Formats: sequence, structure tokens, C-alpha cells
Amino acid sequence: MIKSFNEKKGVVYNPYIGFTSFQHFRGEKLYSDCITGRDGVAGCETESYECYPVTEGVEEKGREQGYYPDTTVAYIRILWKEFEPKQDVYNYGIIQDILDKAKEKGQTVMFRLMPHSTCERDDVPDWLKNLIPCPKRPEGMRVKDSPTDPLYLELFGKAIKKIGERFDKDETLDCMDVSLGGSWGEGSQEFSEEEEKKLMDIYIDYFPNTKLIGQCGNPKMLNYIATKRAVGWRSDGTGNPRHTHIWFPSYYPNVKNEHWKTAPISFESYWWISEWVRQKWDIDEVIEFTLSHHISTFNNKSFPIQYELKDKIEKWLEKMGYRFVIREIEYPESVKAGDTLKIKLKVDNKGVAPIYNKLPLRIRLKGETVKEYETDVDITKWLPGEHNETIEMLLPADIIKGEYILQAGIGGNGKPSVVFATEAECDGNYINLANITIG
Repeated sequence: MIKSFNEKKGVVYNPYIGFTSFQHFRGEKLYSDCITGRDGVAGCETESYECYPVTEGVEEKGREQGYYPDTTVAYIRILWKEFEPKQDVYNYGIIQDILDKAKEKGQTVMFRLMPHSTCERDDVPDWLKNLIPCPKRPEGMRVKDSPTDPLYLELFGKAIKKIGERFDKDETLDCMDVSLGGSWGEGSQEFSEEEEKKLMDIYIDYFPNTKLIGQCGNPKMLNYIATKRAVGWRSDGTGNPRHTHIWFPSYYPNVKNEHWKTAPISFESYWWISEWVRQKWDIDEVIEFTLSHHISTFNNKSFPIQYELKDKIEKWLEKMGYRFVIREIEYPESVKAGDTLKIKLKVDNKGVAPIYNKLPLRIRLKGETVKEYETDVDITKWLPGEHNETIEMLLPADIIKGEYILQAGIGGNGKPSVVFATEAECDGNYINLANITIG
């Protein structure tokens, strides 16, 4: 028997993909919309929005001003000085609190430890200043340099190592954003190749269970990590036409691997979308650009978006990351107890990227009793396009005979659950595919 299905319309909010909350969690306040300082126009200092917890005095009335899509990913960046306020004294509690809050909200976490920001308030730890020279922010300049002493990256790397030792096995910590030198750890300052490789090796060695992403503007670093494990990349400054047409195209050819097939691609907004509108930047062009590069997540920094853009944003979200549609199932209408039940599934990934987490595909028979099977299907192999899977399940000889509903689900049992974008009746995290008689 063959049964076909249609794709469900609209956004399906699934784990690991879509818009991220930034320095906030799901459903919390949004920053108030504001005009950045530009072209002689008085405005805000964006660094006030870059740190966690939210800087005291920053206004958060964004939910009164605009729209923000639901989000299953919290992107949180904290300062080194918050994690290591005294040398070799580590504030594990701040990271544990982040993971606990995200889990409570049904989110996973993308995380970065920043060595420092651009202003003196968000500088390197005070204890480091007693060990090596630490530059101040030059008068009239926006970006502040990192210390050049080799001890700087060595001690910063030690802090990264401690985070990996404590939190790598926590599945809520889904992704580490690789820090480099320079403000925010975004690689605005070069160090020796040997020093940078030592730092990268810490991420490689101490985060074996956590996905890594790194700045696309540092292809040497990405290519080095890629020789040892899967790594994705982030493109910061998305939306600005100069980045779209000049900077990003100059970086991407130097990245040697098709990283998106094995690790996520993430874009971060230049300012925020409400400012794109004021700048008259082409939002449709940006959306198509990110989709063409297999985007999984987008960080709009928890700033409100104009309501009139909601339909456009949701069309973007329908394609962002993975989107699994069961197109067809082939199955027997009846099977005997003790025999092997064989089914064939045709699954269509309508998104632009695979899923990167090996969540189990489960098949369930629900009748007078419930029998669940965890298949050996590797769903991370479902790149965009159609995939055929053959699944065989040995039925117990003593299974209760009668009518059963054949169901499918992904994840669950303590792991995030994926919702199929399939028009079919749902039973919790499972969808009903067919009726089978066991005789």
C-alpha cells in the first residue's frame, strides 16, 4: 500500500534553526528600537547591547514596538571577566544559569566567551592588567585592540578549556562560537599563526560533543579546524550592501570545504532589521543571499521588527535550516505477529540545510498496546532534496493482535523533538502515517 502526503503550510518552529534570541531567552523582553550613531546623527552605542546580562539602564520596550518570531535558539555572549573574575577562579554559575534558563524555555544555546568589548567598561579582567600591558580604547576610535603579549591568548585559552571541561556534555550547549583576538573575539586583530592554532586546538579537543562555528572572515582558522573536525561559520554584518557585495564574496572563496553539509551556517545582522528599513537596504536581496549560503540561524539581536515585514520574515523562516516533509509511505496493510514489518519512507528536505544533530528517527505502533522502535536512520544525511529510507522492524511474537496506527517522530525521550512539515494528524510529537492490522 502506498500513501502520499502534502507539505504543511507556514513556519514550523523546530530545534537548532531560525531566528535566535540574543542576550535574552524565548518570550522575554526585546531591546527598544533605536537609531544607531551614523552619518553625524546622534544615536546609541551598540556595545550597550552586546553583553550578558543586559547592561543596566538599557531600555527594553521592543514588544510594544514591533514583532519578533518565536525562537528555539538563544545566542548568548559573555565577557571573560564575568567568567574568570579572579585568576583561576571560575564563575561556572553564570553559564549554568544560562543553560538552565534556555532549557526551561525549550531552547538550545549558541555561546561565545568574549575576551573584551570595545569600551573600558567591558575590558579584559582586571587581574590580567597586572600581568601584561592591556591597551585602552584610543580617543575617537570605535575598536579597541587586545593585548599583544603571547600570555593573553594562552590565559584566554585556559578559560575556554575550563568551559569545555565542565559543559561540553550538556546537550543544551549546542554550539560554540569560536573566539579569536580583537574586540568581541571576532578576529579584528591578527596574532601569530602558532598562537591562534593553539587556541583552535583547545576548541577542537575540549568540545568534541559541541558544534563549532567560526568567523568567515578568518578562513585560515576555519580551514585549520576543518582538517580535524566539522566546523560551520558565521557571517557578521549581514544586511549592509557593502558586506553582501564586497566583503562576504571576498571571504567565501578562501573557505575550502562545503562546511554547510556537516556544520551550521549562521548570519548576524548589521545593526538590526528595523535599521535596515531606515537605511533602505534591500531585504529581499539579503534573504536570498543567506538562503543561497545554506543559513540555519539568524541573529537579529532581539530588536523588534516592523509588523509589515512579518509575512516576508515568515517566508524566510519556512526555508531556513531544515524542513522535513514525509511525502510518501509504502507499507503492508496487514502483517503477522513475529514477522518483520517493512516500510519505505520518502522524505523531502524543503529547507536549505541539513540537521546537524543525530536525533533518532522513531517508528511507533499504537493500538491496544504501544510498541516503539528507534531506527538506525542517520537524519543528518538528509541534505536538501528527496531521500528514501527502508526500515525493517521485527514484531514480537506475543504482540497483542489488532488494529494499530503507524506513527513517525524524531527525537524525544529527553532530546529535542522535530516536527514534520507534513499534513497529517499529530499525536504529541508523532504524526499518524497509516493503519496496520497485526494478525
